[in-house]
Amino acid sequence: MTVELKRADGPGPLAQSLRIRNHSLTADVSEAEGGSDAGPSPHDLYDAALGACKALTVLWYARKKGIPVDDIQSVVARDDSEERKGTYRLATRLRISGALSDAQLQELSAVAQKCPVHKLMTTVTTEITTQVERAVSSAA
Repeated sequence: MTVELKRADGPGPLAQSLRIRNHSLTADVSEAEGGSDAGPSPHDLYDAALGACKALTVLWYARKKGIPVDDIQSVVARDDSEERKGTYRLATRLRISGALSDAQLQELSAVAQKCPVHKLMTTVTTEITTQVERAVSSAA
């Protein structure tokens, strides 16, 4: 799978148009950072990926096991105060509604700890390569 980004038309000086499969959104940075806040920042998207993964993983598991989950709300709180020192903290909270026993809630809590993005962020070595190349000018 490939994710494509390019300079967004119009919303601000730094905004990027992001395309994933058939989905489009805008990524940007805050006005304080020189952007126009036309969309979530890269850090916001990173944090949101964790919250979305936990909710989707728990919902998938609950449906598979017949656990009566009506809704899940995820909240991800960021503490980036020590990011430059090598520590980036994310605190997640899942609010699950449904006729759940305490045992089922504990089971879903364990499942939430095992979502794939949580694993990527904490136990997997991610290797990144970056190639910078000159774009071919479309102006004639």
